[in-house]
Amino acid sequence: MRDALDNPFSPGSDTIPEVWAGRIEQLSDWRDVVRPRRLAGLPERGRTILGEPGLGKSTLVRKIAQEASRAGDWVTPQLRIPAGSDPLKLVADAVLKLADAAGLPASREKKISDAISRVQAVAASGVSLTLRGVDGPEPYSALTELLVEVGVAAIAHGDVMALIHIDEIQNITDEKALSQLLIALGDALTHEVEVTVPGGARVSRSLPIAVYLTGLPDFEDMAGARKGATFARRFKTTTLAAIDDLDLAEALQTFVLEGWEVPDGVGGTASVFMAPDAAAAIVDLCRGEPFLFQLAGEQAWYAGASQTITADQVRQGWRGAQREATAHVERILERLPAREKQLLEAMADLPAAERTLTRIAEKMGFKKTTDAGPTAQRLDTVRGIIDRGKPYSFRHRAVEAYLTSDWPKI
Repeated sequence: MRDALDNPFSPGSDTIPEVWAGRIEQLSDWRDVVRPRRLAGLPERGRTILGEPGLGKSTLVRKIAQEASRAGDWVTPQLRIPAGSDPLKLVADAVLKLADAAGLPASREKKISDAISRVQAVAASGVSLTLRGVDGPEPYSALTELLVEVGVAAIAHGDVMALIHIDEIQNITDEKALSQLLIALGDALTHEVEVTVPGGARVSRSLPIAVYLTGLPDFEDMAGARKGATFARRFKTTTLAAIDDLDLAEALQTFVLEGWEVPDGVGGTASVFMAPDAAAAIVDLCRGEPFLFQLAGEQAWYAGASQTITADQVRQGWRGAQREATAHVERILERLPAREKQLLEAMADLPAAERTLTRIAEKMGFKKTTDAGPTAQRLDTVRGIIDRGKPYSFRHRAVEAYLTSDWPKI
């Protein structure tokens, strides 16, 4: 009854898991703010979703893209940027596919034909293309022009959006390439066209285009600090934190109350249930991490074949996943600069009530409290690992558990 073919949990596979937990705020932002405003021609910034590994950034936007596609919107695939690659080539190819979805290649308008030709050249040569001796704009301008035409086509089509998702955005280390890409996307987001409304009046409206960028927190330094206010005006940044335990418990409630439907092996269906204490054990073990939530569920599913997943099976499965859970948190810590890691370790060594900046600075060996201030600020506002309240606390609960207890051991 419980085997690999019907396991609904999927850790780290970069697919949308069947058992979805949390991120209601970001999903509602798409459904209630971004899509309706852009469709109505109102200005709305692009979205940048950042966070440490395992928090489900890419999966979240893939779910948004899935909803958009089901609504009939034109959606690019997840454009993952490999390190050292030319991002304009990848994005240009995706924009050409959007143009094809919009029916633009069949248009006889010369300006559209020219725009497509220029973007095809960018898709072939990338940001290195200089276009010297060739009539036409810089590569980023060609991308913008074609995106605008896609947006105009979406207006003519009706209730349709064009959604672009660029993943692993922090891998764009070439400052020129990053600048051109952000300008192209931002210019398309802020572009306005004149349309005729009922009654014959002419009004300006924004294009029905949405852009989502996902990646590690390092990207905020690359874009925000170097590009300044322009980037902030055009993109709204969210740094993901751990999922609330109540949201995780709600995601498992189907198992507890109704059971999860699976094939019974003889042409019918059966239901796999989860004991309430088993669901509580999964929530406790994963510490709010989407990746660890899926990992704990996956291993609990494989730990038995009965119709009900028990708490003992959850613990048995987790023992087999402890090494992977440990490696997951260690990867997060290893990528931190030495001083940031030192501050986290100093926090962990202090009782929760004594985690003030003064005590943390003393623990780090600083004579002045202000010496630890910038590091704490970065761990809070950029990485989302701590919360500089009174006292300080951990927002990344898996990191806290790893540094302050025997977790993930049980």
